[in-house]
Amino acid sequence: MTPSGQGRYDAVVVGGGHNGLVAAAYLARAGWSVLVLERRERVGGAAVSEQVFPGVDVRLSAYSYLVSLLPDRIVADLGLELTLADRAVASYTAVSGGPGLLVERDEGPATAASFRALTGSDAELAGWRRFYGRLATLAEDLAPTLTEPLLSPGELAGRLRDPQLWLDLASRPLADVVADELASDVVRGVALTDGLIGTFADLHTADSPAGRCFIYHVVGNGTGRWRVPVGGMGAVTGAMAAAARGAGAELVTRATVTALEPRADGATVHWTDDDGTERAVDAGHVVVGAAPAVLDELTGASPRPSADGAQLKVNMVLARLPRLRSGVDPATAFAGTFHVDEAAGQLDAAYAQAAAGRLPDVIPFEVYCHSLTDPSVLGPAERVAGYQTLTLFGLHTPAALFRDDPVGTRREAVRRVVAQLDAHLAEPLLDCLAHDAGGELCLQAASPLDVEASLAMPGGHIFHGDLAWPVAAMPEQVGTWGVATAHPRVVAASSGGTVRGGAVSGLGGYAAARSLLDRS
Repeated sequence: MTPSGQGRYDAVVVGGGHNGLVAAAYLARAGWSVLVLERRERVGGAAVSEQVFPGVDVRLSAYSYLVSLLPDRIVADLGLELTLADRAVASYTAVSGGPGLLVERDEGPATAASFRALTGSDAELAGWRRFYGRLATLAEDLAPTLTEPLLSPGELAGRLRDPQLWLDLASRPLADVVADELASDVVRGVALTDGLIGTFADLHTADSPAGRCFIYHVVGNGTGRWRVPVGGMGAVTGAMAAAARGAGAELVTRATVTALEPRADGATVHWTDDDGTERAVDAGHVVVGAAPAVLDELTGASPRPSADGAQLKVNMVLARLPRLRSGVDPATAFAGTFHVDEAAGQLDAAYAQAAAGRLPDVIPFEVYCHSLTDPSVLGPAERVAGYQTLTLFGLHTPAALFRDDPVGTRREAVRRVVAQLDAHLAEPLLDCLAHDAGGELCLQAASPLDVEASLAMPGGHIFHGDLAWPVAAMPEQVGTWGVATAHPRVVAASSGGTVRGGAVSGLGGYAAARSLLDRS
């Protein structure tokens, strides 16, 4: 028996992450009967808020943490009730022996002075303005195409005012494109990190995953701005779930899908419920929000190769923000993206060591303090006490490095990043951490293997695999939504399974729903 007792659904959605919820909401609003099956105890996938530390009333965005790619169109179409707040600072880069590099959200005198102090002239700032001015134009032109059927490369070029930049990013090494405008090792690193979030790639190779990752990190909503979801990431998927339920979709949690049997007229979805009871439900169509490798497993196909994830995630709650050796106000430095050891040369060295099978001696990473922008994630007592959240995201730490000794390698990686951050602090980071109800430090670390175990993401890859260029790769894809699978009645919705995805965007779910609705 199905949850509602009906014999067949128009669509069954496998996975209640942001893409599955968006697809369910669109289909249900169109009058389809929709069932969402989610393995975990709640929907949201990687975009959830959790009280991670016992006795500490702080809601952390446990996995994903910022929003840029979620189109305003999806928010408006689904009537999503959510608030995305701009951060006061775009980024601050710590530099040993100096004041560091401050980039304001909206450029003012402090940004210019910071570039001048770092490089000794105004030339680097001029290059930064040229490069990011061109990227802003590209973002304005490219973002609207993400919610349209796929264009051919020629059609897309015709929509762009600066097609040469697109061509350069698609055909040349990202390191070379950035070096055309930026000379400083530190400044180039700030730009290059957008090509490495969750992506293990050589910045000096043409058509590497770095270029694709970079595109998705700078075009969001036509501005490229990364904003803080007020209430935490759970507020985003909570709004999506409310939209799906409000439209009539059924959301069932603790439901583990075990197999899919595609047929010419639909599919049978096999799943087990919370007490282990085996169930089956028929569907006219299936939307798969899980990774492509998971779809292969469910249909009995040989799993296709999939890239591993490459991130170290450390969640923390602080009793106070640490003071900086540079003297910069920590409330300013941590308000945006705080870069540590991410100069271009350091990124290259870390990649080389990780590619050789070694945990990098110096792990490039960045830190975010969401509570400076959104104090609502703090409980009343914690807010009065001055608590803050801190999220650390390490680069060039692929899953393979953790497989032989998962716990020991993760512990060593955390030790290294804490020591690296301490090198820029006037007081030890651990002295600033809050303690939970059991007296333990409020620090939680996750390697790609931990992400895999928790979220069923193969290799812990936060994008379900390397991203694709947001354009038709083959003539037969032109005019489609880029969600086709080997089975006509099964469509993909995940970041790695669709042509356009990545981050908390809902783009995969939107494309899956539009593909099915266009057929009906």
